[in-house]
Amino acid sequence: MVGSESMVGSDSMVARAVRRIAEGLRASAPSGWQRAVLDSTAGPGSVGVAGGYAVPGQPLWRNPVPSPFEELRALAEAVRKARGWERVTVEVECRPSGEYRLVAWRDAVTSLRGRGGGWQAVLDPACRLPQPGFTQDEGTAAPAGDPDLARTRLLAFLERRAAVLGRAEELPPPASAAALEEAERRIGRPLPADLRALYRVADGDGDSIGIGHRYLLGGNAWLSLKDLAAVHALLQEPARTHWELDWHAVILDADPPETVRRCAGHPGWVPFASGEDGNYLAVDLSPAADGRPGQVIRIGRDHDRRPEYVADSVTSLLGHQLEQLERGAFETYDDDLELLEPVPRAGDGGRAWISEDRIPEELPPAVQELHLNDAPCPVDLGPLRAAGSLRRLTLNRCSTTDLAPLRTLPVESLCLTLTGGTLDPLRDHPHLTSLALSGDEPVDVAVLRTVANLRGLDLSRARVADLSVLAGLTELRYLSLTTAQWAALLDAGHAPPALAAARLTDDDATLEQALTWAARLGLETADALRAAGELGPVSEGPTPEEARPPGRGRGRGRGRGRGRGRGTPRSADRS
Repeated sequence: MVGSESMVGSDSMVARAVRRIAEGLRASAPSGWQRAVLDSTAGPGSVGVAGGYAVPGQPLWRNPVPSPFEELRALAEAVRKARGWERVTVEVECRPSGEYRLVAWRDAVTSLRGRGGGWQAVLDPACRLPQPGFTQDEGTAAPAGDPDLARTRLLAFLERRAAVLGRAEELPPPASAAALEEAERRIGRPLPADLRALYRVADGDGDSIGIGHRYLLGGNAWLSLKDLAAVHALLQEPARTHWELDWHAVILDADPPETVRRCAGHPGWVPFASGEDGNYLAVDLSPAADGRPGQVIRIGRDHDRRPEYVADSVTSLLGHQLEQLERGAFETYDDDLELLEPVPRAGDGGRAWISEDRIPEELPPAVQELHLNDAPCPVDLGPLRAAGSLRRLTLNRCSTTDLAPLRTLPVESLCLTLTGGTLDPLRDHPHLTSLALSGDEPVDVAVLRTVANLRGLDLSRARVADLSVLAGLTELRYLSLTTAQWAALLDAGHAPPALAAARLTDDDATLEQALTWAARLGLETADALRAAGELGPVSEGPTPEEARPPGRGRGRGRGRGRGRGRGTPRSADRS
């Protein structure tokens, strides 16, 4: 190991950054600690932090480490200059003696501490899991929009809105024919006639001329043609696969079913209005079998697992808004007007998602996702035969013995504990794409070689009779195993041939061990950056609370915006 004091140039920047982190770890340590472990994935866009202090008799996460975001940004920048890695995974370990060490590598290997545990390795960053929406039949119905009626309804809506507010709306001038043609050239297809007609009234609802959006369409900011084309270009690009969540993700059907394609994004979805929170209203130019071209759907951050059907056309959306005004279903505030229900809400597919402690006696036939929690064991799956649309089943802290009821269901994702049963009912299952299996009794997984669409598999909590059969899973893209299971599989040379990502589930594994494992999977990890040093004796001084600089307390910051924040249990992430 290289002592930090001997580093020069960019290496010395690494040394200074890691030393500051080690000092912070020691200063914030609880009584009786034996070592501190901090894991981070850091880069220009964000910094994630996980890890904890090892205290006898307590799990690591019980005593979380501090989150030195600025120091980790500095460390990531120093590593970028030293090695050229844009994003980096680092592990810093510190002991009461003052000894500390650093291991760093690019983010092809990342820590999952605080989010399930262990390590994830991405072997093929270009791999994208197939989505069912791209193979669905296309709708053949005629568009429902009417350009003349849409224009009439928009003008009527503006007139009645102005009467309520006591002033006329100031909007951008109409889009020119050339601008429309340019936008259609950029998105690669013509816009629906009714949306096109709206742009001949105004090119969006205001932000492009600096007066602020008026949120005229469905309570969303109506995009200018320029922004429409730019957002479409952004969203139609395939998103990077986030294997931690995506390996067993299921995209549910919209309501009504078979109207919108079951995918997270599609080139035929053209966003025309923004919720300014990562969500959009879009016109769907490539609907599913029972949809209509030009229908309005909701897509984006909160709908990547289930795009939402809104209306059969922009014309109908405007008709609904007029009805809301006529019924007085609106509020005025700050010299503005907000419809109480700006976008018509579709149903939920007969409770598309259910979480219960037992299978409901009257199971909605349209349920697509079912989570059973702490149900009496063994769980009888027989009632599920009535759930002809079930695509995902999860048994949490309960088990079953018989999978036969799943044989004829369109289940794509299974997460369950099997006690005393077999996987034989899954033989030749045409829909199953992911399986997370648990159980204390040995289970034969050879039948999985007949499941043609199986792409993700987690056997880390199962006792597998013969792991060598996994070599026959030629289409498997993701595999999750324990250290012992991986060793048995790799020692025998039986790893599935097409893996794009993998997980090592042992939460006590170090980054050094994870890099050794990743190397056996085919990643070249020899260029990992390693460093070590030692802090001086602990000096008497202010407590960590007393030493905290002004403005860096523990309180939460406050911001303004229309979006929603998301937490990260047991770990921290700052963008």
